[in-house]
Amino acid sequence: MADIAVNLRAVRQRVDQAAERSGRDPSAVELLVVTKTWPPDVIAEVLEAGHQLLGENKLQEAGAKIPELHASARWHFIGHLQRNKARKALALFEAIHSVDSLRLAHHLDRVAGELGLRPLIYLQVNAAGEQSKSGFGITELQEALPELFALKHVQVAGLMSIPPVVESPEDARPSFRKLRELRDGLEESSEVPLPGLSMGMSHDFEVAIEEGATIVRVGSAIFGPRRGVGFPPS
Repeated sequence: MADIAVNLRAVRQRVDQAAERSGRDPSAVELLVVTKTWPPDVIAEVLEAGHQLLGENKLQEAGAKIPELHASARWHFIGHLQRNKARKALALFEAIHSVDSLRLAHHLDRVAGELGLRPLIYLQVNAAGEQSKSGFGITELQEALPELFALKHVQVAGLMSIPPVVESPEDARPSFRKLRELRDGLEESSEVPLPGLSMGMSHDFEVAIEEGATIVRVGSAIFGPRRGVGFPPS
């Protein structure tokens, strides 16, 4: 079993160093520890090490493990979300990183209003137009943004992306830079802040931070390789 506390400290140090290399305050970059496939007793080691921000990909898995963990944990949902699962997701998570359509955003807004919640949402962008991935196209997002900003019960935190699979972290840099430049352009044109950039995983989070990531999704660098999961790791 990996020494989770040691790995967590090492990853946080790498996060801080990447932020400093890019002239940024390390405190401006959040580390989201991805707990997919790991049982509560293993995840508890992260909480015991003093880290509370956790992420899950699967609602069914999250629903089983979250009640078994300390209430100090803060949970973000990072998997694909179907509209019929929105109510369950909002009851468990303070933020949704995978809002990939205007229709889903409106549905989340309505359900959040019914539940008396105001969750954070990240808008998933499919800038490369990959058929295997969901998300807003660039033009689609530009056109939808005024409507998204007008929603009353969700708070648009920023953008999220998953770059094309590459072998070298440096090969992902153009995708991360493109998302940051898109965010900057949207802020300028809309005059509304979009502070968050959710991008970067275990194999490329340092490059993502250098290109402006404000939250990185890291699992295997802390827990070790997930069973039955291939490249790229979270």
